[in-house]
Amino acid sequence: MSLAPAAGTGRFWARSAKTIRFVRQGCTNRPFFHIVVMERRKDQYQPVIEQVGTYDPIPNEHDEQLVSFNYERIRHWIGSGAHISKPVAELLGIAGLLPVHPKTYMTAWRNRQMAEKLAQIEAVKKAEQTESSSNS
Repeated sequence: MSLAPAAGTGRFWARSAKTIRFVRQGCTNRPFFHIVVMERRKDQYQPVIEQVGTYDPIPNEHDEQLVSFNYERIRHWIGSGAHISKPVAELLGIAGLLPVHPKTYMTAWRNRQMAEKLAQIEAVKKAEQTESSSNS
């Protein structure tokens, strides 16, 4: 038995529900995701209909997470009635194809709050160091 090609088999039932979602590839502790169109009821290890993008969540040496989309095919499948999973919807919102997902706003807000707290802690530590060095 041979494996299905990564780009997809192209075979599907015409009236079945489709979804655009991640399929995990890669190794242990080194995930890599293919963004694929597949029938909604199948699990992620079944043959896919079509691969429409990739996502590498591990930052590279330039601190970038690499994502690629085939926008033309994604628009085609959305127009054909395909559902979109939440993680893929977040990425498409950041990329500008869909409205920005609310979870993206919340994550950015939490990151800003954490950065402000860390900056305040660093400022207090720096003030204590200068105060103790001036007293000596």
